[in-house]
Amino acid sequence: MKRLIILSALLAVACSGRYEGQPVPQQDIARVEMMPSLPQPLKILDWRQKALDFDAYAFDFDSKLPAGPVIWLDDSRRNIDQQTFGLYTAMKDARQGPDVNGGEFHESLCILHTLLGAGLCGIDKTDQNGYNWVKMAQNYFNTDNGWNIVMNNTCPEVALLGGGYGRDWWYDVYPNILFYAVSDIFPGVDGAEEIQRTVAEQFAKADSVLAGNYDFTYFDYAQMKGCNNWIPKQQDAAGGHAWVLYSAFRKFGDKKYLDHAISALKALEGQKESRFYEILLPMGIYTAARLNAEQGCSFDIAKMLDWVFDGCTAPDGRNGWGITAGKWGDYDISGLQGSLIDHGGFAFLMNSIDVAWPFVPMVKYQPQFARAIGKWMLNNVNACRLFFPDQLPDKHQCLPGMQDYTNSIIAYEGLRYEDFRFNPKEHEGVHPVALGDGPLWNEKNPPESMFSVYSTSAVGILGAIVSTTDVEGILRLDCHATDFYASKPYPAYLYYNPYDEAKTVTYTCGQGVCDIIDIVSGQYLAKGAEGTCTITVPADAAVLTAEVPAGKTIKDNTILYEKSY
Repeated sequence: MKRLIILSALLAVACSGRYEGQPVPQQDIARVEMMPSLPQPLKILDWRQKALDFDAYAFDFDSKLPAGPVIWLDDSRRNIDQQTFGLYTAMKDARQGPDVNGGEFHESLCILHTLLGAGLCGIDKTDQNGYNWVKMAQNYFNTDNGWNIVMNNTCPEVALLGGGYGRDWWYDVYPNILFYAVSDIFPGVDGAEEIQRTVAEQFAKADSVLAGNYDFTYFDYAQMKGCNNWIPKQQDAAGGHAWVLYSAFRKFGDKKYLDHAISALKALEGQKESRFYEILLPMGIYTAARLNAEQGCSFDIAKMLDWVFDGCTAPDGRNGWGITAGKWGDYDISGLQGSLIDHGGFAFLMNSIDVAWPFVPMVKYQPQFARAIGKWMLNNVNACRLFFPDQLPDKHQCLPGMQDYTNSIIAYEGLRYEDFRFNPKEHEGVHPVALGDGPLWNEKNPPESMFSVYSTSAVGILGAIVSTTDVEGILRLDCHATDFYASKPYPAYLYYNPYDEAKTVTYTCGQGVCDIIDIVSGQYLAKGAEGTCTITVPADAAVLTAEVPAGKTIKDNTILYEKSY
């Protein structure tokens, strides 16, 4: 009898709360509507295991896999008087290694992605096998050349000698976003806060100099001036500036950084057409969504989302760069990022994974896009597996029969509609074809350089965001995982149901008795739940769950972030 009384009391508490939020009408993204609700063939990898396997291999100095190790130590002590390390960009990349160019040519986009993904999946990279890998990565903070930002190489001049890229704005901005994200996952690492503060100051100064005009190929952060070369102009660098500056505002509380984040986003939103190039526009859209929700701004998120999905239209930009939709041969390849026009299409793994980072947490701040982002993510996550050599038949690969080379841990760099360059006769009529550009970078690069460490390094992003459920095709997407420098008061997940009928999904709760609220419908999905419960996801619709303590009264549907106005 006593147990029944206690149980009744708990149920009474669980049922006493109220949710006073309003339903959120959903807004379509036109290109997402061109994608299938349930892509075929459908297979969702265990992305967290992919990330763990990648970390174990990437940091193994004595790997016994046929490919051998991909890591080395770099004692050049560039920028900071400490040992650092390198990872090959591509397998057997002849431009790199401990004995090439003093071992200095390696890329922060590869290494910082690796640290980010590992940290997101619970690996402590500040104390692993006797190394503080996070501290060692600080050598990418370029002081020797006077730029005083985190760059893609410890020494850009050495990278140019090794066949690296020329000045390319996204390569200069994105490492700082990665560094800030890694620093949020691994706080308190000696020297990191000083680097973050310096980077924020540099970006604030740059935004002041640019004064709304981001019409440049790159920016010289030493001379504080915009510059142009043969690479397309990259006005969406404003989005990257905004992401870092708003993160700096959240970390340091200096309103100057907030003001410059808003200034950069006004420059981004004010462009006349899509200037989508790699990843900085999506980062800016996410930041604009946060500023709308947290700071009372009114940026046009729908317009900028179309810029990403429909692709770049500027003739002097990276024309045709967007999000794929449709089939290549028998495979749904919707949702990937890359060229929509290069010989029928050319998608890239790293880019496709990276865009999940800003867009999944964005729905916390702009829940009207929950269904669109949920549908896109199902397509994207399904198609991302096609880059791995054990996920496509040999006839669709430029390196058939090499699944054991790295145990399919390392993926191909790209996925093309057709192979017009390497083996066009063998692949005639075959769509898609997995390949990589490694052999084109250096005449000494072997065919194996089509396998890309650089591209695979981002897998931990999906490993942290994506989980499967007990209903095939319905994913559970963690909206907090990549929401850096943000308040996270309650667990938040996005579910999209691709079927034409409602589905019941098992929901795993956190600790304690909880209520499950759907921000989209403005309704409770469960009350007084503990351990596991079931929730219903309507047909061809999404739910955005907030898991709150049982019985708590919630006043509105802004419970997943912290309003500051």
